[in-house]
Amino acid sequence: MTNTNRPIRRALVSVFHKEGIEVLADAFVKAGTEVVSTGSTAKKLAELGVHVTEVSDVTGFPECLDGRVKTLHPYIHAGILADMTNPEHAKQLEEFGIKPFDLVVVNLYPFADTVRSGANEADTIEKIDIGGPSMVRGAAKNHATVAIVTDPADYALVAARVADGTGFSLDERKWLAAKAFAHTAAYDATINEWTAKHWPKPASLDAVEVDKDNQGTEVDPAKFPAQFTRTWDRAHTLRYGENSHQQAALYVDPLNQTGFAHAEQLGGKPMSYNNYVDADAAWRTVWDMAPSIAVAVVKHNNPCGLAIGATAAEAHKKAHACDPMSAYGGVIACNSTVTLEMAESVRPIFTEVIVAPDYEPAALELLQTKKKNLRILKVAEPPKGHEAIRQIDGGLLVQDTDLINAVGDDPDAWKLVAGEAADDATLKDLVFAWRAIRCVKSNAILLAHD
Repeated sequence: MTNTNRPIRRALVSVFHKEGIEVLADAFVKAGTEVVSTGSTAKKLAELGVHVTEVSDVTGFPECLDGRVKTLHPYIHAGILADMTNPEHAKQLEEFGIKPFDLVVVNLYPFADTVRSGANEADTIEKIDIGGPSMVRGAAKNHATVAIVTDPADYALVAARVADGTGFSLDERKWLAAKAFAHTAAYDATINEWTAKHWPKPASLDAVEVDKDNQGTEVDPAKFPAQFTRTWDRAHTLRYGENSHQQAALYVDPLNQTGFAHAEQLGGKPMSYNNYVDADAAWRTVWDMAPSIAVAVVKHNNPCGLAIGATAAEAHKKAHACDPMSAYGGVIACNSTVTLEMAESVRPIFTEVIVAPDYEPAALELLQTKKKNLRILKVAEPPKGHEAIRQIDGGLLVQDTDLINAVGDDPDAWKLVAGEAADDATLKDLVFAWRAIRCVKSNAILLAHD
């Protein structure tokens, strides 16, 4: 044990999610750790055999305001924030009769889960944690003498350090504090994302204040806030990135469980970074053709074939025929249910990924049994408009997503400026080409013909 280690004699535990807490309880019992806790957490720990002191017994003040005020008290926060390496702090605690904490274990109200559940505004607001983040930030700030734990994955480590009496070193407490600050930052960013969407600037303030950037240009604060704050949760790591020497991971929006990032994989090998990039491009491409049934074949983030048809099978055959050579090893997307006929058309072609809103049972069985390496994705909903974000060195570029229904996309608004008017067949091809060209990268050259 180094001279920076601090044994854990007194712990404060307040968690919403109780999973895994029995690991801590067992260690607390064996080590004789003094445990202070709140409400349902205290009840759970007591059921597990821990001798628990309720927070209200420490503060001498009951929980109030429907539980909104429980731990917000000097007897709790002074015990968290007192730097016991500072003699003055130790002296003041003794004067006030306050005991310090060596360990704080907290996880927060499930705000993101509440939003995803479709809860109303009042219920959502009630799941904005106040006391929890205050304890987390206080303990993380005071990592000099307090270990803060917010991740249940660390419970086994904590239990071991409690049981053997070693506690944590300063470097270990700093690491735990960094995780805690990341946890509260992500929590606040999630709240910010929700409030920015649901509580826009009211019209009554338009005459009072106009948001401007540093160049004096008026901006829409709902789209481009002064601080761009978002958080994403890591869903899983990938084998590698765009190239084999690059590491990569998939992150998802904690407030939204729909969209391509949440695609259900029904078969095949794990998705790669390039699979995600190409499949997302293909998915967006086919929905630009809605309500027509469309199939796109994408390779290296560019469509090498795109077609509409009376059926999914017809659309696929036409899309594949655009460039059969480039289609080898590509990604197929369809904006309607994949039929058995389409699956039979796909079967002889080497394909990395197929993505669609649904599959006929016979089609899915054929693809799963005859093309075992084919990644089969199901995405129930079409893409939604959102910001397009690009990272540059030292910053971000943020713009509106390039949606197909922009001004000028409606053929009825087109004007003839030179030459003769196109006949109906040519105009039909032009409308298709106009919708398709958005998905072609770089200096786009596109041939379209029915």
